Amino acid sequence: MSGQDFKPGSEEHLAEVLAHAIAAEQPLELIGRGSKRGFGRAMQTAGLLDLSGFSGIRMYEPDELVMSAGPATPLAEIEAALAAENQELAFEPPHMGHLQANAVTDGSIGGVFACNLAGPRRFRAGSARDHLLGFRGVSGRGEIFKSGGRVVKNVTGYDLCKLMCGSFGTLAAMTEVTFKVLPRAEKIWTVLAFGLSAEQAVQAMADAAGSPHDVSGLCHLPTEVAARSAVDFISGAGASVTAIRLEGPAPSVTHRATALKTMLAAVEGARPQGIEELHTHRSITFWREVRDVSPLLDGETVAGNPLWRLSVTPTDGARTMTGILDQVPGRGLMDWAGGQLWLALEPGAEDGGVDCIRSTMDGGHATLIRGAADLRARIPVFQPQPAPLAALTKRIKDGFDPRGVLNPGRMVEGV
Repeated sequence: MSGQDFKPGSEEHLAEVLAHAIAAEQPLELIGRGSKRGFGRAMQTAGLLDLSGFSGIRMYEPDELVMSAGPATPLAEIEAALAAENQELAFEPPHMGHLQANAVTDGSIGGVFACNLAGPRRFRAGSARDHLLGFRGVSGRGEIFKSGGRVVKNVTGYDLCKLMCGSFGTLAAMTEVTFKVLPRAEKIWTVLAFGLSAEQAVQAMADAAGSPHDVSGLCHLPTEVAARSAVDFISGAGASVTAIRLEGPAPSVTHRATALKTMLAAVEGARPQGIEELHTHRSITFWREVRDVSPLLDGETVAGNPLWRLSVTPTDGARTMTGILDQVPGRGLMDWAGGQLWLALEPGAEDGGVDCIRSTMDGGHATLIRGAADLRARIPVFQPQPAPLAALTKRIKDGFDPRGVLNPGRMVEGV
């Protein structure tokens, strides 16, 4: 079996493949479309388990706001089917191929849930795990199992849907996912404040988040990052851009935008160089850029530029970002009102800047989203866990995959 690749087309065949892998104690790398192969620790596996045979939309009921699909179904196919019914994935999953400088730019819906991905609307709509209703799969024991269903309901016992999200294929190979979808907003506007410092932007975003204006996006792009936007109104500003998104019925959005502009003009200590707005078409383009952090990437190679994602307390976002970039050359942006930071570091930072980043942070998590294979093998890609949590993680892995045949070591060395 050493060095073999497998492409099962049914759950039964998949279970047989895993049974052979377990018997031979030969680890396998799981992929759907391959857009996230550079996300996580570098692994040493004996073969490839290609799950692309589990693809296609299997059930979609727009009136019930629910869809089921094979995990290898392209994310673009899912989004196109939803757009035809004026619906969407409310948690805005990023297209990881763009972040990875990967030739496979369009990832899979299963990868979205396996990595628990979410975009700018996450602080309001929740992450991927909050939208997964059920799944089918095969565990590392070679057993076919399922969890959840087609409706949201109270959970008794283990909520395996929540557990599977963010497991990076280390617990089971999914064969079907069922998830909820939501209607798209009638109108999308973005209120922009130009020229705020990072600290002023955090205050402005906090005020907007705490206001009654029901915002759905809060981000800040420093001047050099804003200049890379494909939206001319952003790139031509010649200043930092603090963006606040509003969605909903047209009259409501218009009213809330007017109120937000007045509020931003009165932010204590801030004197915006201007306050403007983007209407629906440009707003969609801009927030897609924020979702995929494309203004940070600029077509760089994986080997050259580490890309980090940090989760911190929103009020600590400005201090953390400026503190790191004062020590390590690079650029960054703030999303989720400062609660999520993206940092693209310049080549040459020792160990990808990991020590600087984690010593500067005051709590939270730092994840290396993109980096060369040798870097990902050398440093903790994910935030190191406290000993009790690490022990629990090990017990869960042993329960689902006692022989370590599914993506071993992708998240934690030896697990």
